[in-house]
Amino acid sequence: MKTIKGCGLGLRTEFLDDILFDKKSFSPDWWEVTPENWINMPVWYREKFEEITQNTPIVAHGVSLSLGSNKKPKKKHLKELKNFLDTYKIKYYSEHISYSSYDNIQAHELLPVPLTMKMVDLMSDNIKYVEDFLGRNISIENATYYHCEPSSLSESDFINELLHKSDAKLLLDLNNVYVNSINHKYNAKKFIKSLDLNHVSYIHLAGHYFDDTVKMLIDSHGTKVNNDTWDLLKYTLDKIDVSPMIERDNNIPTLKVMEKEYKKMKKIYDKRVSHG
Repeated sequence: MKTIKGCGLGLRTEFLDDILFDKKSFSPDWWEVTPENWINMPVWYREKFEEITQNTPIVAHGVSLSLGSNKKPKKKHLKELKNFLDTYKIKYYSEHISYSSYDNIQAHELLPVPLTMKMVDLMSDNIKYVEDFLGRNISIENATYYHCEPSSLSESDFINELLHKSDAKLLLDLNNVYVNSINHKYNAKKFIKSLDLNHVSYIHLAGHYFDDTVKMLIDSHGTKVNNDTWDLLKYTLDKIDVSPMIERDNNIPTLKVMEKEYKKMKKIYDKRVSHG
């Protein structure tokens, strides 16, 4: 994602009425959209969505391809996805290192995959299948997980092997790194350092909360980015020059509230870039 500069924000329907296109109004450097939420958008959203895509760069982040599944993604969905990306001239698309369906039965959850070479081969085949269909190189995101499947590789070794075999890029989710590091008791910065950072396309930031019932952090995308995740952003941007963005999918505040958090991210990013 070398052609995308600056900082991004997840586009939500709640923001549409507040997005204006004059010099005084706030707009991120780019928006990220989840295609599943927009492919069949109601007609009353479409005019504003098209206006946004004409004024601001857009990247797409999917949630339902199930790249770790035993079945190839359905052609019907891929056709809809390709048409959406082509219609709005969206070059960059990403998905998750996970699966959400088995035998094409959808669970609607991002589930962890076994960290094995067999899974590296399976996911690489699925990634290349998707890339050939979409006519785009894609990025894959490190996901949160709350239990560990039987594995023969460490998470970072698995990610590196998958990146090298598939030639996909890495969407590095720093909130996911932090949540996993606390839940599974490892050092987040050492984990980041162990990744092949040359493959990173861009960065996700989001919020989480502690669930006292299960005694774990939960990746909710429903709260502000916490200080430890901001620290991971500074640490990562000292190593690589890539664009960060903030996801907010639950407890969505006004765009004005998100603007404050965005400006905090932008300040960190600009400082690192100017010193790089």
